[in-house]
Amino acid sequence: MFRALWYLAILAVLAFIAVWLADQPGTVTLEWRGWRLDTSASLLVVLVALAAVIIAIILQLISFIRRAPETLSRIRHERRRHQGYLALTRGMVAVAAGDVDGATRQAKRADVLLEDPALTMLLSAQAAQLNGDEAAASVHFHKMLDRPETEFLGVRGLLVQALKRGDKDAARGLAERAFRLRPKSDWVAENLFSLQTQAGLWGGAEETLGVAVRRGRMTAEDGRRRRAVLEHQRGIEAAGLNDTDAALKHARMAHKLDVTLAPASVRLARLLTGAGKLGKAARVLETAWTAAPHPDLVEPYYAARDAKAPLDRVKAASRLAKHNPQHDESRIVVAGAALEAKLWGEARKHLEPIATTGTSRRVCLLMAKIEESERGDLQQAHAWMARAAQMEPDPAWVCRQCGNVATDWTVYCGNCHEFDAFAWGRPPHVQALSSFGNETLTALPAMDEPGG
Repeated sequence: MFRALWYLAILAVLAFIAVWLADQPGTVTLEWRGWRLDTSASLLVVLVALAAVIIAIILQLISFIRRAPETLSRIRHERRRHQGYLALTRGMVAVAAGDVDGATRQAKRADVLLEDPALTMLLSAQAAQLNGDEAAASVHFHKMLDRPETEFLGVRGLLVQALKRGDKDAARGLAERAFRLRPKSDWVAENLFSLQTQAGLWGGAEETLGVAVRRGRMTAEDGRRRRAVLEHQRGIEAAGLNDTDAALKHARMAHKLDVTLAPASVRLARLLTGAGKLGKAARVLETAWTAAPHPDLVEPYYAARDAKAPLDRVKAASRLAKHNPQHDESRIVVAGAALEAKLWGEARKHLEPIATTGTSRRVCLLMAKIEESERGDLQQAHAWMARAAQMEPDPAWVCRQCGNVATDWTVYCGNCHEFDAFAWGRPPHVQALSSFGNETLTALPAMDEPGG
């Protein structure tokens, strides 16, 4: 629209000039070497303009001829570059598809067309890995280290290779280098943290954790949880070296960072109890019970309250339960202590409210013991035991990553070696079914009632 208006404006100006010249009388005389030319002024202007146009065209033609080799070379280079990027793209697609021959062929073609190793080394390395030639891939990854733009890719490739062959020392060094290059990479931070903790480098792992939190790669809550686990583990190692002060210091910090980490609370309480600080040990466990009741807290609490006799244990259990009275674990711990003291009515009072709704295997077994011990009602006791057999497994330490069930909490899962993987919960309930000789695993929901 605006371009058309611009052209119309130019034509209007030219038309105005032409009309103006036509209306201006006058003659022009030119004499040169005996020749004489008489013409009008307007015609002379037209001839000069025409000559200028012809000269401009000739100059443009000469310039085009002079630039022709360079232009053709640039066109040829752009075409090769386009074909090279096309080969690079096809090579990446071949890698993703697992096409070894296609990936290798396109990598070589891209290398020839692009003449830029920085662009093709990664594809060549991936093609070599796809072909099972880790040595060739390693050569390409090492070449990438020499270029700033590909250094991280080279480090990452070598790190993956080191992890695959189980060379933890080499992998840790490469992870540290990758973390310096790309501190915002979640993948790098996770691998470096994992390698440091596996090597027992708790201080380095804590520094890595701090950087990840500061840079927003991890939430403050997750960072506190992991720091608590690190402090707990450092306390265990300090105790192994008979450094009681350091063990107590790390245990206190672990409990402060995460009061829901039951193993840390138990460890701190035992250290305090061993030092004769029974009141402080009891308060630690009461704080933990308020945040997250856990069966592992009960025995250390009895020790902190010096509750050895059955009745003393009932008093201690009741005192602990007051810190979270509505939780099922509070009712169970008081009922268990009451059963031990043969206070059948007290035990029944605490168990019956949770035995009638969504109960657990532990509650059913405790109810069976009450029926048998208090009333001698074996039929009712057997009914509770039958119901217990149909309940889902009681909570245990279950690995969030692989589902492995452990009796005791550890910093690493013994099956998948994931850091801080254990959480307190119900184990997966899996039953094997056979159909026409083919074995399958099917998750079955536990039945709430004997006939359900």
